[in-house]
Amino acid sequence: MALNTKFWLRISILNLFIVAFLGTLMRYKIGFEFPYFNQKHIQHGHSHFAFIGWITHTIFILIIGAIQKEKIISNINIYRKLLITNLICAYGMLIAFTLQGYGFFSIALSTLSVFTAYTFAYFLFKDLKDISNRPYVNWFTAALWFNIISSLGTFTLAFMMASHNFNQNIHLASLYFYLHFQYNGFFLFACMGLLLAKIHELKPEYQQSNSIFWMFFLSCIPAYFLSVLWAKLPIWLFAIVILAAITQVIAWVKFLFSIKNGIVSNDSIFKSGRYLFLVIVIALSVKFLLQLGSTVPSISKLAFGFRPIVIAYLHLILLAIISVFLVSYMYIYKLIHISRMTTVSLILFVFGVYLNEVVLGVQGIASFSYTMVPYVNEILFFVSLLILISLFFLLLSQKQDSAKKISS
Repeated sequence: MALNTKFWLRISILNLFIVAFLGTLMRYKIGFEFPYFNQKHIQHGHSHFAFIGWITHTIFILIIGAIQKEKIISNINIYRKLLITNLICAYGMLIAFTLQGYGFFSIALSTLSVFTAYTFAYFLFKDLKDISNRPYVNWFTAALWFNIISSLGTFTLAFMMASHNFNQNIHLASLYFYLHFQYNGFFLFACMGLLLAKIHELKPEYQQSNSIFWMFFLSCIPAYFLSVLWAKLPIWLFAIVILAAITQVIAWVKFLFSIKNGIVSNDSIFKSGRYLFLVIVIALSVKFLLQLGSTVPSISKLAFGFRPIVIAYLHLILLAIISVFLVSYMYIYKLIHISRMTTVSLILFVFGVYLNEVVLGVQGIASFSYTMVPYVNEILFFVSLLILISLFFLLLSQKQDSAKKISS
């Protein structure tokens, strides 16, 4: 029996709504008076739930969905149990981190979520072996490995918090290690794989050069050091980092030309989502160019010296690229219920996400000259509220679908 992806993706949308609610709450606490809850604890609950409850949960469902279109999955019940375990960890961390920050329960649940991801990877590796000739399998395999590698940063952070043996440089290096191999490894490679899996389904004759994958894969590892340029890297390592940044830009250009020449004219592949993919392409292009620009020492010092720039960059990847891609992917290929409310909600969500990025970008640029943007915190709160409202109606559109099925 196949996995009911529509059911599990409804939970994904609920989880994204919860992520947006916590984000709105944090923005409210910054812009207005709200003495309840610790801001740092909410931030930890928000980020952990976004990674585990929203993105990881959704990626695992979509990968399983892609695999089960190619073969019958005999261990589908194990995947269901793992999805439930992952959700228990996500909701548990949401509560534990929000109430106590780093403590026994939050660290224990975070550790359990890592081992759940390991188990997911074990079974997915076995199923991917049976379809190893598919063009997207390398991307999924690399994504799973990067997810495993990223946990080294998690364990280091958890050990430091539990032992109270805090070192600022090691803390930052471990945090950026985790973020890099999640954002630029697990998340990005999984999304690339999902796109290629859909292209293969709709146009099996499409072929992409393996060199594109290997350029991304081999450059991803040294690209980690782009996040720790403040650590005074030796010249030889800095040269490798610059080469990695250049390689990723070249690989991205090759990827775009491959897509354009191979399938962009095929309406059955992009359907009504042409413009959604276009905004994601623009955002991802900006990301790769910013990475390359950060290799200039003066720009790097500015980027790491101002918190608004860091926040804007992280939101660019997590929201404007990964989250918009996943929601758009579900919508374009009808993996969720589609109605007028769904369409309007998605448009508002994408508009809100990119408006949020514009405001964060303006705030970040203004911080270079230590200029305060008037009412920026209030504006960011109302933009967050717009995103929250859009996701409420997106969630409501899915509940209406469930109600129709029950009544019929």
